[in-house]
Amino acid sequence: MKVLWIEDHEPVRTMLAHAADKAARARIPVDLVMAEGLLAAERRLRLERFDLVIVDLQLPETGDDVDMAVARVANMGKHRIAVASSRPERDEVVSSAARCGANIHPQAVFKAGLNFNRFIQRPESFEDFLLELMPAAGARSTVRAA
Repeated sequence: MKVLWIEDHEPVRTMLAHAADKAARARIPVDLVMAEGLLAAERRLRLERFDLVIVDLQLPETGDDVDMAVARVANMGKHRIAVASSRPERDEVVSSAARCGANIHPQAVFKAGLNFNRFIQRPESFEDFLLELMPAAGARSTVRAA
């Protein structure tokens, strides 16, 4: 699975890079690409195909317009979108995008509640988390919306 994670917070990117490295060493099929902002993500989306794009709503390019990141990503291809953010508006953004027909996971992920250390220590849990965000995830979703 090829995943683009749009995240401007350096410590989170570092933890995700460690989790992706551990997954690769465990031969788990996760190809994680990081983008530190919306413009970098758009450049990657023009050149590559991704199965899943995870968007943080608080990016330097979006300011207070929390809907902008999801709208721009949704218009750049046929990939699944998931929102992982600590912004209080995350659930409303997901609901609005779903009503507009975006291919988006129906629940926002509360980023502050993610256990990045578990992703690093148990690479299969990182893959499970990503698979749960995909359309065929089934009813056993453990992604918590706050």
